[in-house]
Amino acid sequence: MKSRLILTAAASALLLGLPAAAPAIAQTAPAATVAVPPLGFVERTLPNGLKVYTARDASTANVTVQVWYKVGSKDDPAGRSGFAHLFEHLMFKATKNFPDETFDRLTEDVGGNNNAFTSDDVTAYHETIPANHLQRLLFAEADRMSSLVVGEDVFRSERAVVQEEYRQGILASPYGRLFGVFEPATVYQESPYRRTTIGSIEDLDAATLEDVRRFHATYYRPDNAYLIVAGNFDQAQLDAWIDRYFAPIANPERPLPANNVVEPEPAGPRDVTFYAPNVPLPAVMLAWPTVKYGDPDRAALTVLDGILSTGESSRLYRSLVYEQEIASQASSSPDMKQQAGHLTAYAIMADGHTADEGVAALNAEIARFRDEPVTDAELAEAKNELVADALRSRETIDDRANVLGSALIGTNGDASAADREIADIQAVTAADVQRVARRYLTPQRAATIRYLAADDANPTTAQNTAVDAPVRVADLAPVGEIFTLLPEAERAPMPEIAAAVSPSTPAIADFRLDNGLRVLVAPKSGLPLVSARLSFDAGSADEAAGKAGAASLTANLLTQGTATRSAPQIATEIEQLGANVGAGAGPDFTNVFANAPANVFPQAVALMADLVRNPAFAEEELDRQRTQTLDGLKVALSTPGQVLNQAVGRVVYGNAPYGSPGIGTVTSLPSITRDDIVGFHAARYRPEAATLVFSGDITEPQARALAQSAFGDWAPAGSSAAPVAAPAGQAVAPRVIVIDQPGAGQAAVAVAMRSVPRATADYFPLTLGNTLLGGSFTSRLNQEIRIKRGLSYGTRSSLGVRRDAGAFVASAQTRNDAAPEVVDLILAEVVRLGATAPTESEITTRRAILTGAFSDSLETVDGLGGLVAGLALYDLPMSDLAAYVNNVEGVDADEVQAAFARDIPVDRASVVVVGDASKFLDALRARHPNVEVIPLSSLNLDSATLR
Repeated sequence: MKSRLILTAAASALLLGLPAAAPAIAQTAPAATVAVPPLGFVERTLPNGLKVYTARDASTANVTVQVWYKVGSKDDPAGRSGFAHLFEHLMFKATKNFPDETFDRLTEDVGGNNNAFTSDDVTAYHETIPANHLQRLLFAEADRMSSLVVGEDVFRSERAVVQEEYRQGILASPYGRLFGVFEPATVYQESPYRRTTIGSIEDLDAATLEDVRRFHATYYRPDNAYLIVAGNFDQAQLDAWIDRYFAPIANPERPLPANNVVEPEPAGPRDVTFYAPNVPLPAVMLAWPTVKYGDPDRAALTVLDGILSTGESSRLYRSLVYEQEIASQASSSPDMKQQAGHLTAYAIMADGHTADEGVAALNAEIARFRDEPVTDAELAEAKNELVADALRSRETIDDRANVLGSALIGTNGDASAADREIADIQAVTAADVQRVARRYLTPQRAATIRYLAADDANPTTAQNTAVDAPVRVADLAPVGEIFTLLPEAERAPMPEIAAAVSPSTPAIADFRLDNGLRVLVAPKSGLPLVSARLSFDAGSADEAAGKAGAASLTANLLTQGTATRSAPQIATEIEQLGANVGAGAGPDFTNVFANAPANVFPQAVALMADLVRNPAFAEEELDRQRTQTLDGLKVALSTPGQVLNQAVGRVVYGNAPYGSPGIGTVTSLPSITRDDIVGFHAARYRPEAATLVFSGDITEPQARALAQSAFGDWAPAGSSAAPVAAPAGQAVAPRVIVIDQPGAGQAAVAVAMRSVPRATADYFPLTLGNTLLGGSFTSRLNQEIRIKRGLSYGTRSSLGVRRDAGAFVASAQTRNDAAPEVVDLILAEVVRLGATAPTESEITTRRAILTGAFSDSLETVDGLGGLVAGLALYDLPMSDLAAYVNNVEGVDADEVQAAFARDIPVDRASVVVVGDASKFLDALRARHPNVEVIPLSSLNLDSATLR
């Protein structure tokens, strides 16, 4: 569900002090009038047709470079679905002037980042780097446009990676087939949009190295791309560099293949049913063809979608989830592409409810749009939300570049469309919404999809790969020159690095109210946005025995009613202001948070106070939240990666408080009573142990006045609860566990053990080492598992720091038969880091990655506030904010090796694998004879043994 009212927060975000904030609204809120500034890009066109857009911002130490190629999955040749996306992966390899993985060296290794995405109409590459590295990135982007090197080994390896991405996103996810495969195939009849962007295993296998080279020669050309640069640069120097590196690139003489299929009007309604394995709850979807991105009706359809499904006051949530309680989730999505578009409304049913109930309920809500105008209040809410979202989408330089790039692709070159969108939204009337509903969302034009669990009578529906396309392999340009990596002496030299632009941290105001509430203020100039977060010592470790999930339920229920406001009223108020509001509990803390435009932020703080101080905890709301959480658990426990996440805590901590699943279990949740929730709140939501952080467009006097007005007279009755002693408990013996999920599309693999508390002297050496091990794309684990062997779409590791001993976890998802090999690779890299000091080059690049991520966090109001809150939650001095870079730079290689040997020794490690054991158990048992096998159907998350 698209939500302004956010009910959960990842435990890792709470642990690391990541963005969180504080609520928003007034019961009769006025329409937001905050202004959204124009993007401010300057346009020029090179003689070779390359369109260039630049925008200078001297307030940042960074710069973003993006190249948007006008080629997407709609351009995949027939029999080669997934080709544009596969090629996206290959673009990060060598050119004639630099070897494989150089883009990571030029970005991550200097404190920046890089990534790319492929959709139906575009493949876009984007990097954000310290501004003094701009010339190098321009050189590199031009070089891969003109002289990419693709060899057979790299081609096969990246194809394997994409196939693992397919298994993870399509096969292992319970609803992956529905949204990734069956939705587009049902909505579109003739358009190439009917194929999924990631393709199919069969079509990926059919691709050849020659196909790849011809694809690059056809589409990766200056006149088929947009270059976007934003950040801290000298305009004249930037123009000269662009002319130097991009202007000499020639276009091929061959024109682009024709591809402009006109999607026909539906001949009548369609009704289809698909079956898939491991579908825990039925799902239904209604879909209608609508309009392309550049159509004037897109604005009205966008507003309609906001009224339909954005937030808990939306029609779908209010009807299907809140009132009827027949769905665990309900939402909609308008997907307007360059050539055509569609809108979907869908629901994942609640346990015990049928797909037919969902179809009837969705149809009823859509009929309301056709039958009667939306209310003035609904219209204003939707507009306020969309305008506030537009403001947030312009917060950073890469945000602004993304907004421009999306508009350029959608409109096929109209840069002004991005700034016009706000006025177009504001001009939409209730009559417009009803008109587009009557024109496009009619029963005769609808496709109805039911998505159900496969069984013996209804086997899994196969993906249709025999889908024609307007582009054929024969239409692609000839290969042309085949580039190879030149000898080092013959390569064009990499440009020198310019003088660095250093990030700066604000002075943090720190004071207490008379009732003990600590208030921290981190001002940030720029956009009129303010974030706040109110944090309490109220985590899952503080729950009573047998009450797992109480902390999370308490946090979720804050927004479900107060003494004077009902849950629907709260949702409405939030959405009237265009605010993001929520609460979430982690192992140690609960955060209540919000992000709102500055002109309505005082109302946000007033609502926050009511939510925290006067929650109703109504019995019916507790029942509703419990049911929704149980439905969510049913979905989670059908997905290998989420099963692993639920089980790892028990493996690391056993029966200690940290071992209990934070979301609760299927047995603990029904046992939680209203008295449990009331008691937990009364004992742990108290001002004397709380911290309120403001960040963004706010001054200390403003923050002091808001805090005093909202919380100054807060004096709760009773006494606070004593903190839980040693929530990590005693160390438990390591185990090797297989959770057997027959038919799983992938296996999830983890190596896990106790780590350290946040407030430890080893924190920075371990953080630096973890970044090297599995904390970045260029990490050792990713190199070994993804890049060298193509065994996973991605691997990662985390220290999982907490107040007491944390949980180190290194994990990956892979095809089932490869699980034992991935276990071995992870264990070997953990051993290596504790046995041998990293190289000085590795340490230098990891320092840059950490300081670059720190600089990125300072760019947003939530990021800045999260850094400040993270220090406060772990009782660290505010001076650590300014000292962060020095603390990172002060770590050397020997300290990293010693810290890993001391704190992350592999002999304490447990191994957990979730997947289809029939495909890997014998091989795993040969390596680990003590392996325990637990059928997923017998998994008991209430027990330290998991049985």
